[in-house]
Amino acid sequence: MNGPPGPPSVNAMSRRARARAPDQHPAGSPSRDPWRIEGARQPSQPGRESPPPRPRTRWIWWMFLALLAVNWVLAGTLTSSTTTARLSLPYSVFTQQVRNHNVASITATGQAIQGTLRAAIRYPAGKNGTTSKDFKTERPIFADDRIFQQLLAEGATVGAKPTTSSTPFWESLLLGFGPTLLLVGLFILLMRGASRGLAAGAGSFAGFGKARARRYEPSEQRTTFKDVAGIDEAKEDLAEVVDFLKSPDRYRALGATVPRGVLLTGPPGTGKTLLAKAVAGEADVPFFSMSASEFIEMIVGVGASRVRDLFEQAKREAPAIIFIDELDAIGRSRAAGAIPGGGHDEREQTLNQILTEMDGFTGNEGVIVLAATNRPEILDAALLRPGRFDRRVTVNPPDQFGREQILRVHTRSVPLARDVSLAHVAASTPGMVGADLRNLVNEAALLAARRGRRAVGRDDFTDALEKIVLGAARHILITPEERERTAYHEAGHALLGMLEPGADPVRKVSIIPRGRTLGVTFQSPEKDRYGFDESYLRGRMTGLLGGRAAEELVFGAVTTGAESDLEQATALARQMVGRWGMSGKIGLVTVLPAEGAGPYGMLGEGAISEQTRRLLDAEVRGLADACHDRALATLREHRDQLDALARALLEHETLDEADAYAAAGIPHAQPVASGNPSVVQS
Repeated sequence: MNGPPGPPSVNAMSRRARARAPDQHPAGSPSRDPWRIEGARQPSQPGRESPPPRPRTRWIWWMFLALLAVNWVLAGTLTSSTTTARLSLPYSVFTQQVRNHNVASITATGQAIQGTLRAAIRYPAGKNGTTSKDFKTERPIFADDRIFQQLLAEGATVGAKPTTSSTPFWESLLLGFGPTLLLVGLFILLMRGASRGLAAGAGSFAGFGKARARRYEPSEQRTTFKDVAGIDEAKEDLAEVVDFLKSPDRYRALGATVPRGVLLTGPPGTGKTLLAKAVAGEADVPFFSMSASEFIEMIVGVGASRVRDLFEQAKREAPAIIFIDELDAIGRSRAAGAIPGGGHDEREQTLNQILTEMDGFTGNEGVIVLAATNRPEILDAALLRPGRFDRRVTVNPPDQFGREQILRVHTRSVPLARDVSLAHVAASTPGMVGADLRNLVNEAALLAARRGRRAVGRDDFTDALEKIVLGAARHILITPEERERTAYHEAGHALLGMLEPGADPVRKVSIIPRGRTLGVTFQSPEKDRYGFDESYLRGRMTGLLGGRAAEELVFGAVTTGAESDLEQATALARQMVGRWGMSGKIGLVTVLPAEGAGPYGMLGEGAISEQTRRLLDAEVRGLADACHDRALATLREHRDQLDALARALLEHETLDEADAYAAAGIPHAQPVASGNPSVVQS
């Protein structure tokens, strides 16, 4: 007898499990996909794909034939409407009207006659007749009369037309079908243009909602981290992201997750976009690049649609990287541009869609967003929170060693002469970023090619640096009096730079007109500096006002040549007083608004009072006057050195560092230059 069914065997359970899940793979199988995309469309199963629907074009042909018929009828109606309605008279009635002297004019075409009567007649007689002066008739071939002589005798006008004057068939065909064929052809051209725009994602209304992202694939000429130098800290942060994309299991074993977003911030030209290109070259994953301004269009909703399309493309290719350049174009804080009473603009809708895609109900695991901006302070707070941009990488300007490494990267394909020292060039370019150094190398190569050289020499780099920093020389004719005034002006700047304690050493003085200036004094510190004390800033202000002080001391009058000096001195004094707490009366408070908020900021909460504004202006004026008085006193005390330096400038026009100090009679050991430069233009 059979007992109650017992528990199934292990083999039976295994067979059922395999039957229920035939597509599952072992944990270590290489076919397992480690990336899970929540919200992504699941691939369709093979064998269940429905065939594409056949296009229905029969109605288009019927519409085309109907348009042709309507065109033919309208053409015939319009043509016939231009013909005058005439009485059809028998030839006997016509001859009777001739005998009655009632014919005014006739026109004959072969045997057909049409014309005009002097007085209207009714034909046929009775209620069904028609009254008119215009008539037509046919002359029988067998007629033998003297109608022509009789009409001439009565003074009627007689004319004739050739029998072949009827409208040609091709002209009737063109008039009957031409307009319809033209409209249909134009419609076909528009439809083809729309289909091309839809396929390309741009160029027509159908493609407005498609993302215009450029996809970069690995190639032989790709950019890698070897092409990035001088920003090692930022490179290390991004190298970790690349390593996660290549080996995700090593990080997941410890419970780590890749940052969803990495925000690159820093001044323009520091290499943010170059870093993104290097990530694309190192990661070996699909890389989608798009500028933030490309999301925005005049039509509302297009930006959000493009964001959705961009993330859909990245999800299908996961793991993938999305790079959005100039994020501040759409990521600006919504609080600053809020519309009273509600309402959204196109930029805000686009930002909302980016927020949703990066960290909404739909996950984006496997899609990493890189973004770059040089204005992180204006970005929306919701965009910067963890979960969206988890990591912020600051790309700072390089130091002297970093500049040397950048120069080595950009000169790999440039033949250099033996007298070129990249360390010396790096020391002579304080404050320059990667884009500036690349431009410097290119300008030096252009100068060397123009001079017919086979290698770029040291003087090529020197001349290129002068052209970039000081401006291109202008060959203009100036009067001896103005040239002398310019020499004393620049000598005043240079002498105070040599005498003021802690001031930046003078590197070059020139009275050759460059750009918009008549003379230039170039100063740069001996080492990279990241903080400045009050004595240094006062000495810098004194040097800025040295040109005006020299003019007052020597000529007893002032000119407009100190415009740039006064602008720089005023800006420096305002920062010292209102932002850096270097005024005893203002105190240790910041009274200047944030950058871009105007001279005194916005009204309302947090705005400074009118009394504080007056005090700020008074302190700035007092600081400038004190530095000006110090400049006058110093130059008056060293008048002989001022005259000697001015005479040397008048003789040589340009003095290097050693020549300038020698002309002024001031001993100076020439160290290696570095730090942030100071260019005084007059």
